[in-house]
Amino acid sequence: MSSTDSITLYTANTPNGQKVSIFLKEAGIAARQVNLDLSKGDQHRPDYLKINPNGKIPAVVDHEANFTVFESGAILTYLSSKTGCLWPVYPWQQSTVQQWLSFQIGGIGPMLGQLWWFLHVSGATNQEAITRYRKETLRLYGVVNQRLGESEFVALPDYTIADIAAFTWLRTFEELDVDVSKFPHVERWLKVIGARPAVIEGLAASRAASTIVVEQSSAAEN
Repeated sequence: MSSTDSITLYTANTPNGQKVSIFLKEAGIAARQVNLDLSKGDQHRPDYLKINPNGKIPAVVDHEANFTVFESGAILTYLSSKTGCLWPVYPWQQSTVQQWLSFQIGGIGPMLGQLWWFLHVSGATNQEAITRYRKETLRLYGVVNQRLGESEFVALPDYTIADIAAFTWLRTFEELDVDVSKFPHVERWLKVIGARPAVIEGLAASRAASTIVVEQSSAAEN
């Protein structure tokens, strides 16, 4: 970690990992990025489980506060409220952001994630599962489309962490075989968010191959 890095981010190139990379770029926070190889099980190593006992990414260590945060929504909320970047002033605005952030965490992420898994990872075709999760995915796109027909951004008239959280998942429409043209407000919003310099930089940071390796403790070999 360099003397200018206030944050260490443990991540991988997934929608949840991308959220935090994007926010760090939006906020201009210097960070050391540690990419975990999920296929090799880096997230289950004992040293990483001390950082995130749930064995998932992302997680951050705030070296200034000597504080660790895991779960992508909690990380976004912590960093946004700490820095004031993309954090609204009034309690009702903060609550609105948290409602839409929770909507992503509890709905968009799990449902789109399940559809992606059954389409691309499952060894056998489970049409019942694909039908179920596709139906729910389309419903969720519809909810966001309706919202974006009323508001320029997801939670508030201005861009917030709720937009970052939803964007990294809803941008995967091609992988999910979703015709986004049926959701014109979502399509417009995806282009607006995707054109932001910090978003472009954050996605690139998530894709970058890391030379930093999480050290495997001797206990991980047992």
